Amino acid sequence: MTKDERGKLPYGDLAIIALQSCEEIAKPIDEKLSSTREKDSHLISIDEIRFSNGEGKVVINESIRGKDVYILCDVGNYGCTYKMFGFENHMSPDDHLQDIKRALSAIAGKARRITLIMPLLYASRQHRRKGRESLDCALALQEFERLGVKDIITFDAHDPTIQNAVPLISFENVHPTYKILKALVTQEDLLDINPENMVVISPDTGAMDRALYYSSNLGVDTGLFYKRRDHTKVIDGKNPIVQHDYLGRDVKGCNVLIVDDMIASGQSVFDICRELKSRGANKIFVAVSFALFTSGPEMFEEYYNNGLFDRVYATNLTYVPESILNAEWFRTVEMSGFTANVIDTLNHDASISPLLDSTSLIRKLLNDK
Repeated sequence: MTKDERGKLPYGDLAIIALQSCEEIAKPIDEKLSSTREKDSHLISIDEIRFSNGEGKVVINESIRGKDVYILCDVGNYGCTYKMFGFENHMSPDDHLQDIKRALSAIAGKARRITLIMPLLYASRQHRRKGRESLDCALALQEFERLGVKDIITFDAHDPTIQNAVPLISFENVHPTYKILKALVTQEDLLDINPENMVVISPDTGAMDRALYYSSNLGVDTGLFYKRRDHTKVIDGKNPIVQHDYLGRDVKGCNVLIVDDMIASGQSVFDICRELKSRGANKIFVAVSFALFTSGPEMFEEYYNNGLFDRVYATNLTYVPESILNAEWFRTVEMSGFTANVIDTLNHDASISPLLDSTSLIRKLLNDK
């Protein structure tokens, strides 16, 4: 083991276990890490085996004794499939959760330290209890702790207070704000960032802190849409939205940036786009950490062709189908280099606080523009 430029020795030999769901992003992460180290690759060979009845197991093909292990898993990757009773099944978040537990079981306590990097936090939308209902996210985090995980790294958790479920282990909630803004600033020449011509919009009260962070760094105003819901009904697990009420400055002639943690079906974003266009908004950009497209891309294509929005920016931290990646209205925010920096810093037992605070980087980016 060799010291890095900070004069620190690694906590242990670096080992990366990339589950099937994260194989694509793991390759550039490994390449970046290997470019500054003596070893050609830090990826550990594993097999994820499925039996014909749907049961499975994970086999680790080399020793990880005493290593500093990082497990990568994208619980939102429905592009992974397996055969069960002859049927082709797409993997659900629950399937990915089981594979994480299988990997932890296969490690069998032999690693020096285990860090779980789960960009899209499992069951993050079921993070609190309002009645007689399950607490899926909290239960999963506590199980990871019991299985030997010492650090959990996630990105833009739906509610970061879920970390209170595991107060005795490290839980880092990383925000990709700088990378998203960098992509916007460098790729959108007509964004026109100034107080007169731009407004940052929060699609609901829950995303207001995020919108305020964006707007304060960009030096522009913030607007808010309040979702009025029908609490007498539950459709697809949630109360349907009756109306969006807008609070904020006049958006007529302004470019608008809508920011949120994720897009699911996109219906809420579509409603907001219609409202903004009816108020005379100019260009509309949507920036999210995770684009799930649970109802497919067809409505996005329709709304884009009708001029109701201009671009969607989302990270490559969770699976997006190839058909959407190639769409004119979609842009990918590359996060593999940043993730590699996080792994490298933690492996050298150094603080990742400088990586978590992107304010100075954003200001430098805007000053250099």
